[in-house]
Amino acid sequence: MRLATAVAEREEPRSDLGALASHARDASEFLKAMAHPTRLLILSILCEGERSVTELEQLLALRQPTVSQQLARLREDGLVKARRQGKTMYYSLGSNDTRIVVEAVSRMFGSRRGAAVPSPTQVPKSHP
Repeated sequence: MRLATAVAEREEPRSDLGALASHARDASEFLKAMAHPTRLLILSILCEGERSVTELEQLLALRQPTVSQQLARLREDGLVKARRQGKTMYYSLGSNDTRIVVEAVSRMFGSRRGAAVPSPTQVPKSHP
């Protein structure tokens, strides 16, 4: 499945070229924020629900500074939102639009590239 087909399933009418041109920079910035393997994996994990930084570190097998750096970029671009509970930071997707694009990418590449994006059964849920 191509990305255009997956996004078209969103049930919104196709916009004209003029509308796209007026939002092309925003769309480009949105896609740039996702265009990093670790950030894409973080977003994929967050499609399944809220996670703590510690859970993300463990699932990704990465150190905390690396995960935090990528989360900061995603937060800055509005793709994720954060909340603090005591000393623990939890992250979730910033919008349903982010979910739609990440799920489209997962459908495109997940099955062909061999589990590049974790499935819900591979990623345990957090319990804050």
